[in-house]
Amino acid sequence: MLWIKSFHIVFIASWFAGLFYLPRIFVNLAMVAPQSIAERERLMLMARKLMRFTTVLAVPALVLGLWLWLGYGIGRGSGWMHAKLVVVVLAIGYHHACGRLLAGFAANRNTRSHVWMRWFNEVPVLLLVAAVILVVVKPF
Repeated sequence: MLWIKSFHIVFIASWFAGLFYLPRIFVNLAMVAPQSIAERERLMLMARKLMRFTTVLAVPALVLGLWLWLGYGIGRGSGWMHAKLVVVVLAIGYHHACGRLLAGFAANRNTRSHVWMRWFNEVPVLLLVAAVILVVVKPF
């Protein structure tokens, strides 16, 4: 079980690293001048690659988490685990929202400002803090 837990933590940290950085690329994309085609294309390439990589990292993170929960019964029947599952669903939703924003940038349909993107960029920090507190402190 400790091996599974260890790899779960590594994949969660890696997934969230992508969720921290991808919206930062969106901030830069939202600030690119219309005539800066090369800069936009470079940022789009980075964003696409990071989105793919982040998605690949999310899958084992989620599978290992399910294995710990369902296979070993970690947190089964606990209030903190139910709250953590809500945080996980929100993280998956955030990941999906990043994909939608990327598709909007790719189609030149972004309507969000760089300021909005900066605020959007803070969401995964709050999700990670909530998940860690729920798992470590187990407040209920």
